[in-house]
Amino acid sequence: MSISRFIANKYVRSKRDSKFISLISVISIIGIALGVTVVIIALTVLNGFERAVSEKIVKLNSHIYISAFGKRNLPDYKNVMGEIKDELGNNLESVSPFASKYGVLKSKRLSEGIEIIGLDPEQNNNQVESYIQSGKFDLGYSSEFPNLVVGKKLADKLFINIDDKVTIFGLRKNQPPSVQNPPLIQQFIVSGIYESGMAQYDDVNIYASLQVVQEMFEMENEVSGYNIRLNNISKVDSLSDHLSEFLGYPYYVRTIFKVHQNIFTWLELQKAPIPLVLGLIIIVAVFNIVGTLLMIVLEKTNAIGILKSLGAIRKQIVKVFLYQGVYRSLIGLISGNLLALTLSIIQRDFDIISLPSSVYFISKVPIFIEWQTYLLISVITFLLCMLASFIPSMIAAKINPISALRFD
Repeated sequence: MSISRFIANKYVRSKRDSKFISLISVISIIGIALGVTVVIIALTVLNGFERAVSEKIVKLNSHIYISAFGKRNLPDYKNVMGEIKDELGNNLESVSPFASKYGVLKSKRLSEGIEIIGLDPEQNNNQVESYIQSGKFDLGYSSEFPNLVVGKKLADKLFINIDDKVTIFGLRKNQPPSVQNPPLIQQFIVSGIYESGMAQYDDVNIYASLQVVQEMFEMENEVSGYNIRLNNISKVDSLSDHLSEFLGYPYYVRTIFKVHQNIFTWLELQKAPIPLVLGLIIIVAVFNIVGTLLMIVLEKTNAIGILKSLGAIRKQIVKVFLYQGVYRSLIGLISGNLLALTLSIIQRDFDIISLPSSVYFISKVPIFIEWQTYLLISVITFLLCMLASFIPSMIAAKINPISALRFD
């Protein structure tokens, strides 16, 4: 052990130090720990938020979404699906047709506007099934009525339970109902209730068989569009442009990031000020180190003079105070990391904090723990603490030994 490190250990562990200095040291360590904790948790929540929202949107939709301009129907969907498969080749994971229409869902007590989405059970690549909370994802028939899957928020609003009979009213040929053009009416049995945690889906979207929706809205061999999943999402933009050029009008080809551009733009805006805000938090915590070491320098001025008179060189004096800064920084870093990890695990496993899904798109604070986040924040904070420790160390090294020995 070097003499500088030995002396630094004595200073850190000494019980004869000023109680005020010891209190300031504890405060500086707590400041670093809290700063690191806040930074790590903020990044963990942001990463979790982006990951959770993106994952849910893709699960409930697809990578590429094909619809028609003007919400019209698209004809001859089986042949078009074959052409899409040929064009995408090995890049394609799956393609699924869907029929989407607006209507009114009526239970025994209330009614609500909805969007009914018809899915092909054999070719469906929509993963709403993974969010089923009660019942099952069954788009077949229960006795003489077709099955329906509804969102939990909508079910709670209309007091709907599994096996309840509900009625859907729709517009015939997208025209207002009249004596000559009566509304379309179809009864369903609720087979499942799903909850994705995203209000814009759980409160509006309901799912039925593609064939049932086609028959109800008299679509014959037509669909509203196609959901396409790719093997490699990094190619989504180029493949989307290629399909748009290949299919032409009236096909409207968009990536999931364009369909939900408002959500992804909102996520980017949330992340934009984070480096500045979190940087300020770390800097404030680091300045505690500067203040603490400067006070220690003032208190140990006499001791510094003695060390210099005994032959200690400038480099050794600098190391004494650098080591003290390192010790305090490491204690703060380790404490901050452990606190951040503990709080993150508690939120991840027990969902202590909930969110209004109508505002934040999800119903709970998401947590995504990455060791890279902990490592990055720790390294940056440690380097800043070392830089902060260097300033008072240089001041201590420049003290004149004669003046220091006379210092009282």
